[in-house]
Amino acid sequence: MAHLSVEMLAADATAPITSAGHAQLGIAVLAGIAVLVLLITKFKLHAFLALIIGSLVLGAVAGAPLDKAIASFSTGLGTTVAGTGVLIALGAVLGKLLADSGGADQIVDTILARAGGRGMPWAMVLIAGIVGLPIFFEVGIVLLIPVVLLVAKRGNFSLMRIGIPALAGLSVMHGLIPPHPGPLAAIDAVKANLGVTLALGVVIAIPAAIIAGPLFSRYAPRWVDIAPPEKMLFSSGETADPGARAERLAKRPGFGITVATVLLPVVMMLAKALVDIVVDDPKDSLQRVFDIVGSPLIALLTAVVVAMFTLGRSAGFTRGRIASTVESSLGPIAGVLLIVGAGGGFKQTLVDSGVGRMILDVSRHWNISALLLAWLIAVAIRLVTGSATVATISAAGLAAPLAAQMSTTHTALLVLAIGAGSLFFSHVNDAGFWMVKEYFGMDVGQTLKTWSLMETLISVVGIVGVLGLSLVV
Repeated sequence: MAHLSVEMLAADATAPITSAGHAQLGIAVLAGIAVLVLLITKFKLHAFLALIIGSLVLGAVAGAPLDKAIASFSTGLGTTVAGTGVLIALGAVLGKLLADSGGADQIVDTILARAGGRGMPWAMVLIAGIVGLPIFFEVGIVLLIPVVLLVAKRGNFSLMRIGIPALAGLSVMHGLIPPHPGPLAAIDAVKANLGVTLALGVVIAIPAAIIAGPLFSRYAPRWVDIAPPEKMLFSSGETADPGARAERLAKRPGFGITVATVLLPVVMMLAKALVDIVVDDPKDSLQRVFDIVGSPLIALLTAVVVAMFTLGRSAGFTRGRIASTVESSLGPIAGVLLIVGAGGGFKQTLVDSGVGRMILDVSRHWNISALLLAWLIAVAIRLVTGSATVATISAAGLAAPLAAQMSTTHTALLVLAIGAGSLFFSHVNDAGFWMVKEYFGMDVGQTLKTWSLMETLISVVGIVGVLGLSLVV
């Protein structure tokens, strides 16, 4: 297991844009994060603008020249968008095709038809895991909440017994599994192997989803036992016209082809990772082919093109309808791209100000795993900013020097440690907290007892899994 070594990493550190001491840097970090949190929570400012202002405040308090602070932010923004922007866009297109074609409905209905009463929570976590692979967490909630509410009502289940597993499946995918924005950005920041990270992420995600999903949902109803809110049931399609629903269901793609399409990019990236491990020769022609085929860009682009036929055409979409679906999928992600990019800018300002070196200097005498340190950094940023993506990107930038002398597998585990930390205890400064609260009709206290605790379980199980794997790989 890799441990901290400032001497080992000194040669790889970037010269800071300020000569501030540790105390001033610490104050600068607190000031930047405090401004960021205040602007988002108190003044309801968009996270993109808040991140820009927070970055400038951080640089100013750290004593950095304004032009250098702006340059650091711009560099981080550009690098992050260039590394993840296209992938996020392709993921959005695939998710939109999945939703509009009825493929998501097909996955849900098929699995639920085969699940008994006791197996329903397990079916829900499986559904969420499959649906959550190519789409954003917020989109996954919108897709699955109507199903969760209707299953709970029709099956006379506690809402928490059905809802918690679905939320756990979505959240695990969001925090640990590429091609979601956070893991992709962390992979880019620490130069990790995407295929290896994906493979190890699946190993850690499965027990995390089980413990925080079906198992935790056995106890959550004891603390919060609520019925599905009627206003949400009405909007979920419970009272929709039966004829229109039957017509839509008749045209949707089959279960097998839908699942195969969703899993195609994952299979391609895992194949690349397997060839990299078995062949391990950059000059080998087979490995070079799989390096191209299994690259995130080609894998997701292939899945999108395939989905136009397997999902779009199977659902009866014309060429014009497919084109409009693709076009409509890109507009809503503009805000996501800006937030992710600004998070990268904030991260780069932290790094260039010397905060990463400060953390290494302060903790060089700690007998602590680098993986655990990265998790703690992500936890701290998650708690104060509320954003899992911002926490992942910022923590990855701070922890990047730790990966300098790590093996390929340990670098991948560093990404997963950061991803696990980014999920820790979602609370009132997290948009996901309010989405869950409103959809489930809970108050703040009930949401803290269920959603927030579930997120914490995923985070803790995740870091335990990371540390355990680091001992054997």
